[in-house]
Amino acid sequence: MRILHVDVNSAYLSWTAVDLLEKGYPLDIRTVPAVIAGDPEDRHGIILAKSIPAKTYKIATGQSLFEARQKCPQLLIFPPDYDLYLGCSDAIYDVLHSYSPLIQRYSIDECFVDFTACEGRLGPAEQIAFEIKERIKKELGFTVNVGVGSNKLLAKMAGELSKPDKVHTLLNRTELEEKLWPLPVGELFMVGSASARELERINIRTIGDLARADSVLLRGLLKSHGQLIWEYANGIDGDRVIPNGEIVQKGLSNSMTLPADVTSCQEAEQYLLSLTDRVTGRLRRQGCKASLIGISVKAATFVRYSHQVQLPFFTDDTTRIYQYICRLFEECWKGEPVRQLGVRLSEFVRADEYQLSVFDFEKIPRDEALNQVVDQIRARFGQTAIYRGTFANSALKPLEGGVNDGNYMMMGGYKQ
Repeated sequence: MRILHVDVNSAYLSWTAVDLLEKGYPLDIRTVPAVIAGDPEDRHGIILAKSIPAKTYKIATGQSLFEARQKCPQLLIFPPDYDLYLGCSDAIYDVLHSYSPLIQRYSIDECFVDFTACEGRLGPAEQIAFEIKERIKKELGFTVNVGVGSNKLLAKMAGELSKPDKVHTLLNRTELEEKLWPLPVGELFMVGSASARELERINIRTIGDLARADSVLLRGLLKSHGQLIWEYANGIDGDRVIPNGEIVQKGLSNSMTLPADVTSCQEAEQYLLSLTDRVTGRLRRQGCKASLIGISVKAATFVRYSHQVQLPFFTDDTTRIYQYICRLFEECWKGEPVRQLGVRLSEFVRADEYQLSVFDFEKIPRDEALNQVVDQIRARFGQTAIYRGTFANSALKPLEGGVNDGNYMMMGGYKQ
């Protein structure tokens, strides 16, 4: 088998950089200390992606924005744009589809390509990997790593060997032993920090040590997971490329650190409505409905808690989901000042596969028509082109548009 793993280098930052350059921004943010994070006005956003120059300041993904600024005061900060990122992901898929129909979108910035049946027609997989890498750089403006392996695991591990803008291969036992085995055991796929500590406790420090270990010993130490990672260390993986034209997501979420601690239920729910509007818009763009709704709350004391509800039906309607969000918040909020809020949706079904119940037929088509019109307006004129009337006289700024009641407002004061 010949499997390619295509992975975008610093995806969010690279995609934002290309978009800014196309819009006339005078600087390529990939060449300076820069990060993708929450709104710079937030007190403590989280770093989602970083440039290579930012690494020299020991800025890491997952670090707080406050901590990163302490390390690099001149750090450039840009907010994420998930609609842009989905478009860039689609563009990669289109390029790869011209080489093979067997593509698995593993995440928004990663794809597996089964090239086994294409070598006779297009040439050796390694040669095509270089061609794909250069074509994406030339046509789309950002770089990728391409790993070539004899299975999905080895293709993914090959792509991780060194970055950026590289092609690596793991096609046989010799390459496995020379390139993979000397690496620390924690770099093997599916070996987390806890597993690595357990392995180091019995002097298994490299991937090669793991590959040469007794699998019975590993099963005793880590149960079935021990057997799995022993197989991975030896390059054994029977997983196949499962073609899918869309990014498979188990859930959607959106959260924000509030500009100031919130102490009233009404104010908190206005932030929650903006978050709900944003995440339900993404849900509809993916053509899905959700049945599991949840919220997360971080208090000013940094205590975090969450609450969720499993619905007996599936929905993508903003107003209906928001009603459950408010109910969840009122059930779990303890009355203390709130620092951060989050909304999440999961347990998806394809919208075109969901059959309405007899009780839904009267109301749902009307709600779906309204949602569709709002989505179309925002797609054409921007997320803030239309928002719910509750924000018209509010000091709060809608987060990419907001919802609360049934009255939408157009920019310029026209009511929809």
